[in-house]
Amino acid sequence: MTNPIGVFDSGYGGLTVLKELVGRLPQYDYIYLGDNARTPYGNRSFETVYQYTLQCVQWLFDQGCPLVILACNTASAKALRTIQQLDLPRIAPDNRVLGVIRPTTEVVGQYSRSGKVGVLATRGTVLSESYPIEIAKFFPDLQVYQQPCPLWVPLIENNEHDKPGADYFVREYIDQLLARCAEIDTVVLACTHYPLLKDKIAACLPDGSVLISQGEIVAGSLADYLQRHPEMESRCSKGGRVRFYTTDSTEDFDNHAGIFYGHNLRSAHVLLT
Repeated sequence: MTNPIGVFDSGYGGLTVLKELVGRLPQYDYIYLGDNARTPYGNRSFETVYQYTLQCVQWLFDQGCPLVILACNTASAKALRTIQQLDLPRIAPDNRVLGVIRPTTEVVGQYSRSGKVGVLATRGTVLSESYPIEIAKFFPDLQVYQQPCPLWVPLIENNEHDKPGADYFVREYIDQLLARCAEIDTVVLACTHYPLLKDKIAACLPDGSVLISQGEIVAGSLADYLQRHPEMESRCSKGGRVRFYTTDSTEDFDNHAGIFYGHNLRSAHVLLT
């Protein structure tokens, strides 16, 4: 039995993170789980997101994963801390669950010259206040402005993100963000779906703005984590194999997933009850 690194997302967005993980650390085995049957998580309650996330993490543990990455900002914001503090000691004390928010907030201040940072996210991530709280720990002088973008994930998941109609909704949210502070010079894409809109978002930002996607940052953070924790690194199997699972239609998943992952793939179905 292999011991892959688990990567979880509520849908497809985490594939943008997985792509970077495999690119940076191709020697490891990976298993991806998309909870497409219950997506989106962004507008669900904290309790619901926590219950769904814990169920998916447990499934990945059952597949032999000693380490699970929550490649979902909403799950990282609403469920990660509770799982780490309350559930892991009880269900798998030697396993670890990591998120995507902390690696991003650890470095965001290095990019901003004005000290004004924008965060584009789902409504759930914005309401959690996770980004302002975490950024303040590392860069207390940074001013953080959050902008919920509730229509972007549906646009992307319905493959409308590269159509002209998406331009209006990208411009609308960017204008709302910049209306609150015109000096924002660094913007975090705090949802793993949003890199698919990166070019459209960049076109709406002032010249010289820095746009931060999470995949590359998370991949670097994982490489550093494994180097600092040889006891965990040695438990992760190294066969270069990547497997994909979805809680919904495999046909739909396979048709959409290539947009996020960069090439065609084949998934298997998982029934979570």
